[in-house]
Formats: sequence, C-alpha cells, structure tokens
Amino acid sequence: MPVPTISLWKKGRLVVAVATVLVLFFVTKDTFHQHALGLRITWGKNFWWKAMEWYAWALMSPAIFTVCRRSDFSARPWPTVAIHLGCGAILSLLHCCVLTTGALIEARVIQSGLNWPELFKYIFSNHFHEDVLTYAAIISLWYALDYHDRFRERETRAFVLEARLTQARLHTLKMQLHPHFLFNTLNGIAALTHGNPKGANRMLAKLSDLLRMSLEDEGAQEVSLRSELEFIRRYLELEQIRFDDRLTVNLEIAPNTLNALVPKLVLQPLVENAIRHGIAPLSAGGQIHVQSYRTEDTLHLSVTDNGPGLCESDDAPSRAGVGLTNTRARLAELYGTAQQLELKRAQTGGVAAEITIPFRTSDALKLSKEVAYEDSHIDRR
Repeated sequence: MPVPTISLWKKGRLVVAVATVLVLFFVTKDTFHQHALGLRITWGKNFWWKAMEWYAWALMSPAIFTVCRRSDFSARPWPTVAIHLGCGAILSLLHCCVLTTGALIEARVIQSGLNWPELFKYIFSNHFHEDVLTYAAIISLWYALDYHDRFRERETRAFVLEARLTQARLHTLKMQLHPHFLFNTLNGIAALTHGNPKGANRMLAKLSDLLRMSLEDEGAQEVSLRSELEFIRRYLELEQIRFDDRLTVNLEIAPNTLNALVPKLVLQPLVENAIRHGIAPLSAGGQIHVQSYRTEDTLHLSVTDNGPGLCESDDAPSRAGVGLTNTRARLAELYGTAQQLELKRAQTGGVAAEITIPFRTSDALKLSKEVAYEDSHIDRR
C-alpha cells in the first residue's frame, strides 16, 4: 500500500505558518508586558525583532531537519547527541549573527552609534543559551513526530501483512472445498453410470455448469446470498438427479437478505452434509429446508433435513467432516468471534445446521475498506 508524502512546498508553507504564529504570539505578549511596565516600545519594534528571530529559525529548519533525518537516536544515541550539540552550537551562533545584523540595521536607522562587535556581544550574552534551548525544542518536536509516523507506519504494515496472511489462509481453505465437492459429485455420477446412464450424462452436463459457476469471481471470498443460492440451486439439481424423487427442497429466503454478503461456498458443505447423513439413509427419501433471515445486524442461515437426526450417543462433531470443519475455519478467519456454526437436533426431526454472521452488503463492505484505506495513510516527512 503506497504511503503518501508531503511535498516540499507544503512543508515550507507549514514551517512559515508556524513561525508566523510564534511571531504574532510573542510580539503581542511582549507589547502588553512592556506597556504594563510603562516602557515606550512600539509594536513595530517588537515585530522587527520577533520576525528576525523566528523567521531565521524557519530559514534554518531545512538544515535542522536534514541533520535529524540523518541522525537516528535509536540506532546511534551518543553519536547523535554529539552531532546535535555541535550543530546546535553552530546554528545558535549563526542565529545570533542574524540578530546582530538586524540590530545593526536598527542602530543605523536610529543612529545609536553602536557597531557590529558591540551588538554581537550584547546579543550573544542574551540569546545564545535561549537559542540552544530553541534548537533542542525544534529537534525534540521533529523526533516526536518522526517516531509517531514510524509507529503508524509499522501499524499499517502489520495490518497489511495480517490481511494478506488472512487472505492466503482463506484462499487455501476455499481451494480445499473444490476437490472435496468434485470428488463427492463424481462418486455420485459413477454410482449412476450402470443403473441410470442418462441420469449420469445429465449430471455430467450440470456438473460442468456448476464448476463454471464455482470458478467465477475466483478471488472473491464473499459473494451475495443471491449468488450463493443460485449455486446451491444448481447443486441440488445434480443431487435430485441422483436421488430421483427421493429428495425435495424447500427454500425460505427473506427478501431483505438476498444482497447480504456471505462466504463463497458456505452453504454447499451444509447441504452436502444434510444429504449424506440425513437423506441418503432414508429409503423413501426426505426433505431439505434452506432458510435465511435477518435480526438487526445479524444474518441467520440454516440448512435442515428430516433424516434420522443425531443419536443419543452421537454428537454434532461426529457429523462434521472436511466440509464443515473447513467452513468453521473460514468463518473464524472472516468474522472472528462474531460468527457461529452450530449443528443441533431439529424440532421436526433430523439435524439443523445454523450459521450466524454479521449482516453486511457490498456497499457497506466497500465503505469500510475505503475508511480503512484512508486511516492507513500516513504523512511522512
């Protein structure tokens, strides 16, 4: 992710703006203080001196910032201290020279008769220590902002690396579903090859369409529930060929959930599990009920069968094969603790697989990514 930088022009304007604020602040403060003491010093005289003082620091700031960039306290603390002591002394002397030049101009205007050496001695005794402290304050502020930016940059890089790692894990988990799903479907086709060749041919044709759908938006981890239901509808058409009239499907989908985002292939393992453990053991066949609804900011998905259900000695994990284990891992990666996948005995018999995840739409996801991207932008000097 690119990290934008501030242009030199903007940096210069910022430094001048800060210097101007300091000039006006100290001019106002000194003028009021001097008038309170009864001193007859004009606002213009104060402005002349404070402008010289702070705009001189503004002009020297590029050199100061260059020294700061090339001297890292964390890597070389004592050499950096020595460098700044020398640089601070030199720039403080230079600052005194600038003030002396300004004082000489003022002396010539008012004809005080003072020369440059006399003025320098006076200004050095009054300003040098103050200038050293000012230099220390400038570099302290620079290092504080620099460390803050470095901290933000490390946060951003950690965020990006974590996101990439999560995407890689999700991609791996999703790719595991494809061979698992394909293997089980091909087994169903093989079972029909001798007893129902026409049915096997129909399954192969529909499997081709289904695989084409599964490869669409290959990089997407989430799709709309509408898209996921279309995939499930075609998958169930395959299974209905295999089970003939022994499998019926009932969809109860709330219209306000169709645009919700769900993990791609999230329902297929649930439906496959219901068919394998709930419908296949029944000689007369059975029914699968797929439901979705929303409560506030939560999306509820469920797949229920009317099969033999869980025995008293059985538990939900025993029915959780590769597909459900994989789905649990994907949900945890995508939503953390704000998700749940639960297998339980259905009220009408059989087993209900229920998923709860945060309700989000594609527009909300796009907005959250834009906000995250804006927050991760760091100004670096």
